[in-house]
Amino acid sequence: MVNSKFDSNRLLSNRLLNDLSKSGRIDEARKMFDNMFNRDEFSWNTMIAAYANSGRLAEAKKLFNETPNRSSITWSSLISGYCRYGCEMEALDLFREMLYEGLKLSQYTLGSALRGCSVLGLLQVGETIHGYLIKIGFVSNVFVVTALVDMYAKCKRILEAEYLFDTLPGRRNHVLWTAMVSGYSQNGDEFKAIECFRGMQAEGVESNQFTFPSILTACASVSAGDFGAQVHGCIVRSGFGANVFVQSALVNMYAKCGNLNSARRALENMEIDDVISWNSMIVGCVRHGFEQEALSLFKKMHARDMKINDFTYPSVLNSFASTMDMKTAKSVHCMIIKTGFEAYKLVSNALVDMYAKQGYLECALEVFSRIVDRDVISWTSLVTGYAHNGSHEEAIKLFCDMRTTGICPDEFVIASILSACAELTLLKFGQQVHANFIKFGLVSSLSIDNSLVTMYAKCGCIEDANGVFNSMQVQDVVTWTALIVGYAQNGRGKDSIQFYNRMIASGTKPDFITFIGLLFACSHAGLVDDGRWFFESMNQVFGIKPGAEHYACMIDLLGRSGKMNEAKELLNEMDVKPDATVWKALLAACRVHRNLELGEKAAKNLFQLEPSDAVPYVLLSNMYFSAGRWEDAARIRRVMKSMGISKEPGCSWIELNSHVHRFMSEDRGHPRTAEIYSKIDEIMILIKEAGYVPDMNFALHDMDEEGKELGLAYHSEKLAIAFGILTVPPGAPVRIFKNLRVCGDCHTAMKYISRVFLRHIILRDSNCFHHFRDGNCSCGDYW
Repeated sequence: MVNSKFDSNRLLSNRLLNDLSKSGRIDEARKMFDNMFNRDEFSWNTMIAAYANSGRLAEAKKLFNETPNRSSITWSSLISGYCRYGCEMEALDLFREMLYEGLKLSQYTLGSALRGCSVLGLLQVGETIHGYLIKIGFVSNVFVVTALVDMYAKCKRILEAEYLFDTLPGRRNHVLWTAMVSGYSQNGDEFKAIECFRGMQAEGVESNQFTFPSILTACASVSAGDFGAQVHGCIVRSGFGANVFVQSALVNMYAKCGNLNSARRALENMEIDDVISWNSMIVGCVRHGFEQEALSLFKKMHARDMKINDFTYPSVLNSFASTMDMKTAKSVHCMIIKTGFEAYKLVSNALVDMYAKQGYLECALEVFSRIVDRDVISWTSLVTGYAHNGSHEEAIKLFCDMRTTGICPDEFVIASILSACAELTLLKFGQQVHANFIKFGLVSSLSIDNSLVTMYAKCGCIEDANGVFNSMQVQDVVTWTALIVGYAQNGRGKDSIQFYNRMIASGTKPDFITFIGLLFACSHAGLVDDGRWFFESMNQVFGIKPGAEHYACMIDLLGRSGKMNEAKELLNEMDVKPDATVWKALLAACRVHRNLELGEKAAKNLFQLEPSDAVPYVLLSNMYFSAGRWEDAARIRRVMKSMGISKEPGCSWIELNSHVHRFMSEDRGHPRTAEIYSKIDEIMILIKEAGYVPDMNFALHDMDEEGKELGLAYHSEKLAIAFGILTVPPGAPVRIFKNLRVCGDCHTAMKYISRVFLRHIILRDSNCFHHFRDGNCSCGDYW
């Protein structure tokens, strides 16, 4: 009778203890627990579970250590609590101790341990547990298989997850289906996620607040907006339309799929202001070109006093990257500083990127300098900003600093640096970047391959550019265009046309830039009929309306070929207003063919369009000089002087052992001047014996014939070639660069030098490459 009463009191106490624990009244439960004189295993387990489930893990562990008899339930309660509150490693340590003590494992203990492996990505530990499950016969338990599927999916082993999923046909519940849908989505198999969701629907399994966000995320990733709308219908029918996680996923899906109206409606239907949903909406607006709406949303967030986070600011800053509203951008920056978010690397990186893209490089550098833990994104944003704004040398210096700090470059910074090398024609540095890219085993991409093709082509190594092209698995219009332009710039116009024909045969459609390269090729190879055909096919075949650049190429082509009347007619028939490139092309043709009347018209238009550019003044003055109109030539020079316009001095340079040697005309500042001038005298004697005759048309100084001849001999490109012959080993090409176009006399001299000295001379002037071999030039004298 006494024992019966004792048992009855213990049952009532345990029931009350359990009720207090489940209702969250933990402290009251603990007071009762401490006053219980008849505590049993259930009492201890109830109290430990109460602490563990409420996140009071230290108290749970202390009580666990004091427990007189620890059962499997005791261990499972504590392990589950550790997993639930982010202490997965401690949970796995407990799991190992439990195994060591030989206790029987429940499905809940195993599920918690596998969850810990999922969160920490501990594949090998998860596989060990899987092996143990097979041994003890748990592989047919739906709860445990679901945990295994989740573990393998989160550890990027989707095939194993898929195999386990398929082992339970007819027994798969909504949790297992959801784990599989989420697994596919998380591993980039979005279309399989969609098919899996369809299978789930076909079997009549109900989706829940965890299934819907996963499938909507998959739809967003592959822009499956129509299917996402169907899922939205399922959400409404299932009664989960008011769930904040589901609503947030809907906003994200519609925004990423470009259905901004539906995204906006989903956002407006939310009962609470969810910052994640607003962020998704802002990102969607920026991605699809609605920057002003993105800014409006941000202002509304601020007005509603929403808790703006470190994901909000980067999204907003991205909207400024494509607008010129720097006043508002700087206001947002001030807000970032006031709220302390500049300390967040994600926000600082976005600030660097925004300022760099807008050309505010000093501001970008200032923000960058305050980032304590710079990562590859920090460096890439700054380096690409400098490169895209034309500060190529600074971009390369920053890239070298980045490598010195040990940061491994990504594809974006590699592509930008290769582009900088292309613009500066830094072949050796570009080759080093290419070599390091291969050495470090970085994964190639279309943007990097395209940059490599462009870099080699612009550095005069068209064969290397072609080699990269042939190694590419995929080529797009940028790739083909880079080679077409490259061959054109290297004086191989017919090869440009052949590559264009191959591009068309491959099914790749040309774009605006492709035709600029083609017409440039025709112009520099004297292919008038081909040029006419390509020009006409732009609009008639491909629907591309010619721009000023295309008209400039055509006028240049016709002008070089002496068809001045046709060039003039085309100028009058232009569908767009002639810009400076058009008038410059016409003026250059007029100078070659001594059409002073038309040249005056072209120069006057250039005076209005680009009043501070010295080129039209110099060309017109030279034309007057050649025509014997000395007073008009002097008048143009006086106008230049009065306006403070000075001609850019001609400069040639050659790189040797990573050092650049620069030369001006009649320059005597080089340490090896005596050797260089001695070599020039030798060169002039030898090429004259081979048939070279100085062209006095390019010696416009008012001096006697001997003085003019000496002036021609000491042009900057001739000084550079003399230095090159002295220093570059026989058999290696001599590479010379010039900031202006090479003069006709130097061009002729280079042909003779290449034949007399048996050298391959590569001269890159402001217009194109000239490859001199055996007395010939790749440009065919159409430069």
